[in-house]
Amino acid sequence: MSETGSSFRGLGIAPSILTILDKIHFTIPTPIQEKSIPQAIEGKDMIGIAETGTGKTLAFGVPLIQNILKDPRRKALVLLPTRELAVQADEMLRKVAVPLGLKTAVLIGGESIRKQWYALDRKPQIILATPGRLIDHLEQKTVSLKDATIVVLDEADRMLDMGFAPQLRRILEVLPSERQTMLFSATMPQSIVSMARAFLKLPVSIEIAHPGTAAKDVTQELFFVTQPEKLRLLEKVLQEYRGSVLIFTRTKFGAKKIAVHLRSLGHAAVEFHSNRSQNQRQEALMGFKNGKYRVLVATDIAARGIDVKNIELVLNYDLPTVTEDYVHRIGRTGRAGQSGHAISFARPDERRDVQSIEHLMRMTLPVSKLPALPPPSPQDAQLFERERTFPPRRFGRGPQQGPNRRFGSSNKPQSSDRRRPFEPHRHSGGPRR
Repeated sequence: MSETGSSFRGLGIAPSILTILDKIHFTIPTPIQEKSIPQAIEGKDMIGIAETGTGKTLAFGVPLIQNILKDPRRKALVLLPTRELAVQADEMLRKVAVPLGLKTAVLIGGESIRKQWYALDRKPQIILATPGRLIDHLEQKTVSLKDATIVVLDEADRMLDMGFAPQLRRILEVLPSERQTMLFSATMPQSIVSMARAFLKLPVSIEIAHPGTAAKDVTQELFFVTQPEKLRLLEKVLQEYRGSVLIFTRTKFGAKKIAVHLRSLGHAAVEFHSNRSQNQRQEALMGFKNGKYRVLVATDIAARGIDVKNIELVLNYDLPTVTEDYVHRIGRTGRAGQSGHAISFARPDERRDVQSIEHLMRMTLPVSKLPALPPPSPQDAQLFERERTFPPRRFGRGPQQGPNRRFGSSNKPQSSDRRRPFEPHRHSGGPRR
């Protein structure tokens, strides 16, 4: 935790919750926690803007739990964009909620809906869900939101970016009109402003860092490199960094091929993308956490879905499709006050994309000289032949890009890794995420 000179004891938190926070070694609040918790405990609607990896889960989790304890009739709903974020948020909330007798349920796609029915039968006070799977349950009438008087939208900008605007609107419209709504985001695009005007009542706005602010303890480095040279440069980098490495690619195909190639070189590597099953993704993430895999090769589905401490290096094998995802990618290292390093590979024809990142972050990325690389092997040329053609870059919200999309528009995802918001469920015929 990054120190602010304060403590959780001065924020109006109940003694029973403070005791639990002490037991799990949370003693110094982060800036977003210090500013959000007192306001949220008072029941105010809120917009919290803070960089990734700053402890937003406890920022809404502590007030949420305390307000349920005050009035057991209250229930809470937490909406998140990805399965991994939902599972990780549940793990954090359970550390505080379970000792106090509260139950949680996680409603996500990729796992048995019957298992989720059993979790709902236990009458949980806190439900964490992705929008598509929650709508599945609403259509099957297996969940009721009539008592959900505390609502949290976590990573709201990401949900809008992934095309969840119609689902969010549908869910918010069936919630009780008298409720507390907290919206947390890493950025503040116009779509977030529009959502706040439509669904929040006189929200308190808390902004810890301007959009595009990276973790302060993350050093950055940029290489301009041709596409055929990337793989050989990657091998060179992995020889220098011996700790855990998170590699981001633009495509699922690229992630798979890099992981296969690295394994052929003797590296413990695994891929993580939306073509993998939920069990495969969980196994990859747990293996990366516990050291089974040193290298995790992922698409942007993991830019905000991985909460792993002590990642030594984040490597952008490809620049992100959306400029703002750069911040979320490199935010996977240097978390909770620790130091980290980020390296990016940019092709010579991507200088404008680099400028967009620099404009967003208000800094110039330091460019390193390309080291001497070994000659390419025939296998390298064959392995990455398909990488010569990339999917078209779509407009993001960076300063060099097109206008913001309005909340409520279709927001159809164009990235090759992002699924359609609605996918038929084999049992219900409804959407699944």
